This record gives sequence, C-alpha cells and structure tokens, in this order.
Amino acid sequence: MNALTLTLIRVAFLAVLWLFVIAAIGVVRTDLFGATAAKLRRRNRPPQAQPQRPQRPQRQPRPGRGNPRFLVVTEGGLSGVSIDLADQQITLGRANDATLVLNDDYASSRHARIFPQDGQWIVEDLGSTNGTYLDRQKVTRPTPVPVGVPIRIGKTVLELRR
Repeated sequence: MNALTLTLIRVAFLAVLWLFVIAAIGVVRTDLFGATAAKLRRRNRPPQAQPQRPQRPQRQPRPGRGNPRFLVVTEGGLSGVSIDLADQQITLGRANDATLVLNDDYASSRHARIFPQDGQWIVEDLGSTNGTYLDRQKVTRPTPVPVGVPIRIGKTVLELRR
C-alpha cells in the first residue's frame, strides 16, 4: 500500500471518529438538559413561509362525566400510583422537579408532559432520547389522549381514567 492511500484512510478514520464523538456529545447534552437547547436553536432560525389556514371557531369544552379525573401508572416501578388531574400540566421524567418522577433507565430527565387543552388532554414528547408512545404509536407532536389508552415511557405505562 502506498503512502498516499494510507494517509487518506487515516484521515477518513479520524473524520468518522470525530463525527461519532460529536453525535455522542449531542445525545448526552439532550439527555442532561432536555429539549430546551434544541428548541432554542429552532426559535433562532428565520421563520419559513407557511400557507395561512382559515381559523376555525374554537369549541367550548363540554363539562360532563366523560372527562378523565386521574392519571394512573399501570406498569413499571410506580405501578398503582394515581395523580388527580386538575387543570394543570403534568411533567414526566427522571428530574426531581417533575410532577411524576420516573425511576426508569429509559426515561429522560424531562421526557414528556400531559396538559389540558380545549377540553381534552394532550401528550407531548419533550425531545426525549427513547421516545414516548401512545398505544404503540410514537408521539412526534402534541397528540390528544383518549381515556384508557396506554402511554408508554420506557418500562412505565400510564393511562387516563375517569
């Protein structure tokens, strides 16, 4: 093998090694600080032109017996824990300031949040490493949560109940 080929292989190897190191640092930063750094980067980008949609009139939430009253952990280390749903958001993750602190190796520090909006409860993944699943579908944007449908975060499964 001539010297030029060997030098090119070394340079390519170093480039791949540095890409791996940069990717690993990005994953660690996201796990430690949550999605806030990624959201700040997105906010600083110039806005892209999007077509305007006509706004629909907002529906008033119907008071009734169909609204969920509890968030119940059905599987995982906190199985059986129940949180009374008020009109406030519930944060889920390993961080000590989360509403429901998950002792789960597959949960991020700020993993997901569940919040009321227009008379229904919405689940939103907060840029977690392993993702949030609503009935086997990965949550990629804020999604309404029907009563009794499982929300999976790592080994922990939660449900909204009446």
